[in-house]
Amino acid sequence: MELSKLLEMINVKKGEILHFDRKDKKLIYFIKTGVIKIVNKKNDHTQSILKAGNIFGELAIFENEKNDESLEKAIVLEDGTVCVIDSEQMKMILEKHDSLKNQLIKLHGLKIRKLQRNLEDLLYKDSETRIKEYVISYIKEFGKEKDGVLVAKNIISHQDIAQLTNNSRQTVSNVMSKLRKNGDIDYDKKEISTKHL
Repeated sequence: MELSKLLEMINVKKGEILHFDRKDKKLIYFIKTGVIKIVNKKNDHTQSILKAGNIFGELAIFENEKNDESLEKAIVLEDGTVCVIDSEQMKMILEKHDSLKNQLIKLHGLKIRKLQRNLEDLLYKDSETRIKEYVISYIKEFGKEKDGVLVAKNIISHQDIAQLTNNSRQTVSNVMSKLRKNGDIDYDKKEISTKHL
């Protein structure tokens, strides 16, 4: 209840850029609905795709000095709603409520585990396997089942997939065509699907 009083709810539109700072305040975002892409400002490299239930900007809670998230920007991929809170207000709430602090640490731990898995994939898996596994996991995470097929909105580009799997865009296009030909996935401009439930 205390947190909900401090949260500012914002409707966001596709293509909009969300900033981590506002008037010298560091912001933390909770995604209520929609999809957000986190991009490195220096090289426009896609770092992650986040959906409802995810949080970003939370490093501001743990670091006093300017952190690496100032090098990131958040781009809205799908219309939605985000809740925003100033990091200092969030710190005060966390000091009072251990269960909330533990939940935030757990979410951050899951992000670290995902990064470790990505690093292992780079070391031990070939390009085609990384792309196939990423695309299938994307559909499973963002999709819904329809008649025995998982279907997700096709809101990420081949360039996004290339950056997230450390490949070239051309390699992604070739692998995606092969996956479609083999019946592993199907896709068009609006949707991407798989029978691998």
